[in-house]
Amino acid sequence: MHSEVIQVHTGRREVVLDLTARCAEFAADKGDGLLHVFVPHATAGVAIIETGAGSDDDLLAALRDLLPADSRWRHRHGTPGHGRDHVMPALVPPYATVPVLAGRLALGTWQSVCLVDLNVDNPDREVRLSFLAG
Repeated sequence: MHSEVIQVHTGRREVVLDLTARCAEFAADKGDGLLHVFVPHATAGVAIIETGAGSDDDLLAALRDLLPADSRWRHRHGTPGHGRDHVMPALVPPYATVPVLAGRLALGTWQSVCLVDLNVDNPDREVRLSFLAG
């Protein structure tokens, strides 16, 4: 298995960050297999979603509705409502797996691999890309 860690900067805002180009670059010369994308963080997730047409903003709005940044959370360090950031990976898991055929991601026409990060306290993230040859 081939694996590497990439660094991404999300800033201090909620974000759906498109990682598709970096994933495609990583898989480009590897033939057939599976690309596994994993974020080793307790407050981030990976989603396969359409971007650029509003779906990424809709996802953030839905997560705000489901997980309001208020004082209801028992986990209380960090900015107000930070406890919800620790619940979010139960809804948007910290991993995704994508088939790779002849070195190309076998995504649907409108699908993108995205980092989902609600944690405004941590602007820098690691993403592990792993390739399992088929």
